[in-house]
Amino acid sequence: MSLNKVTMIGNVGTDPEMRYTPSGAAVTDFRLAVSRRFSTRDGNQQEETEWFTVTAWERLADTVNQYVTKGMKVYVEGRLKSRSYQGNDGQMRFSNEINAQTVLFLDRGGTAQWNEEQGGEAANAPRQEAPSDPAGSESPSDVEELPW
Repeated sequence: MSLNKVTMIGNVGTDPEMRYTPSGAAVTDFRLAVSRRFSTRDGNQQEETEWFTVTAWERLADTVNQYVTKGMKVYVEGRLKSRSYQGNDGQMRFSNEINAQTVLFLDRGGTAQWNEEQGGEAANAPRQEAPSDPAGSESPSDVEELPW
């Protein structure tokens, strides 16, 4: 048995960008900054920030695109995917990506949660069963076909 599940709390660094796969599946990406503060041996405070690309599919993609904005604090739960690619300058680049299954908004105006199992509906709505393949014939593993 194996498990690929990550939980992150951070600040949204970019407004979401929505697009569609050739078969019409909705996909939304945004950047997430996750910071930690620590003290060095000499007592100085340091902050270290890691950046992740968060990808949401289908109804969750629609909801994220509609409600998430740059600067929001969010909780994201999903699967981690690392990939490498060649940048425009010819250098190899590495990217940590999260295929989101749950997004929880943590800003002061209250919290609202959307996830794949609820089909993109608010958390206090009646629970719905997730379709066996929420992205239709597409799946988060088909990201390679996306133009980014």
